[in-house]
Amino acid sequence: MHEVKLQLQWVVQSQFAGYYAAKEKGFYADQGLDVTMREGGADIVPQMVLAQGGADFAISWVPKALASREQGAMITNVAQVFQKSGTLQVSWADSGIKTPADFKDKKIGSWGLGNDFEEDAELTKAGLDLATDVDLVPQQSDMSALLNREIDVAEAMTYNEYAQLLEAKNPETNELYTAEDFNIINDTEEGVGMYQDAIWASQERLTDPEYQALTQKFVTASLAGWIYCRDNPQECAEIITENGAKLGASHQLWMMNEVNKLIWPSPAGVGIIVPELWAQMVSVAARTKNVEGSTIIAAEPAAESYTNTYAEAANAELTAAGLDTTGESFAPITVTLNEGGD
Repeated sequence: MHEVKLQLQWVVQSQFAGYYAAKEKGFYADQGLDVTMREGGADIVPQMVLAQGGADFAISWVPKALASREQGAMITNVAQVFQKSGTLQVSWADSGIKTPADFKDKKIGSWGLGNDFEEDAELTKAGLDLATDVDLVPQQSDMSALLNREIDVAEAMTYNEYAQLLEAKNPETNELYTAEDFNIINDTEEGVGMYQDAIWASQERLTDPEYQALTQKFVTASLAGWIYCRDNPQECAEIITENGAKLGASHQLWMMNEVNKLIWPSPAGVGIIVPELWAQMVSVAARTKNVEGSTIIAAEPAAESYTNTYAEAANAELTAAGLDTTGESFAPITVTLNEGGD
């Protein structure tokens, strides 16, 4: 068995279910791989861990990784797992905040560390200056600040923080909040959504035939894991719970279902980067300004920033094995959230 370290972007949760499924169901072992998952955290930058040799592969959002490339991290996107952005901006329904233009003079929650790039893109597109037109407030990785009305707008992922709102009780009614209690701004619908979770490899090591072979095996098994989770969402959510997820069973099933919506269908094939979507993302990143006035990326990414070679070969192998690699008939399930996500 070849030992492999995978650096995740965050703690164990269904956002990474495909990788855990690939391990639990033996897909990695079938490729001769013994994969160790390394959890992420607020102080861990996956693409830098990879670039510095601390992992063999890493999971990271693309704009963040491209910004790191400009700072010297020689990494390559070898499989674009998420085909859509899952980022939302959320306000209270009674706030009157329904569009990015309404953010002016409001307290806006910001995760920072590159997790706020799409929020920055919304503000830039709306013609707002991040330094003077809004009050950017550090936001923790939960929704307590919005629930307590300490901020006017919060960042949220469709698969995580938004669910936390719907798992919380309205103290006035003693019932769980519903979608009608909130205004949702979807970054993809606003035209500023960018590629998120992707598998990154070391660009320098990809010159080594042995690492090329390792990358192919890892990508193939990982994508098989995501296909399995598309077809078995309940089991994959249970795998995540059994591996120590901090949030509960209904939350993990919700997350699994929402993550599947970001991956499927993949008309070009699972993990394939669509050049038009890549170009759109680069365009958004190149014109989005942060609070200092600089853009996410300063120049067109080098050709080595991504390759479809490994995902295409994986799709061919998985298709030959009888697996559906596009998920054209994918249909999400219905998930009922319980209080606190239990």
